Amino acid sequence: MDMTRAEVYIGNIIKCRPPQNRTPTATEIAACMPYLMQQIRLIQPRVICCLGAVAAQALLETKQSISSLRGSFIDWQGLKVMATYHPAYLLRNYSTENRRRVWEDMQKVRDLLKSLKSEKG
Repeated sequence: MDMTRAEVYIGNIIKCRPPQNRTPTATEIAACMPYLMQQIRLIQPRVICCLGAVAAQALLETKQSISSLRGSFIDWQGLKVMATYHPAYLLRNYSTENRRRVWEDMQKVRDLLKSLKSEKG
């Protein structure tokens, strides 16, 4: 995507791994969300990419499936958010179609970031 690791910040909805790596509960998400919101305020990202349903649903406060959320930017608190499949999902459901969808999503993120950069000059 023509980005260095220094240009990318990776955050998590929850700040510790649930037992047996299970999906976090609503209570766990609610307990950790203020930390993520503070990280977002401090980092001031131009774009957020949610990897997976847990991240997208928690951040966007929705029950929509990742399949229905992915592929288009969502306006959230003045930022553009792209939701896409989690890498673990791709490993479990390996297909050319799923990989293509994620790559298309990531290209949209890349292209938006390039356009925002060119607007700044």
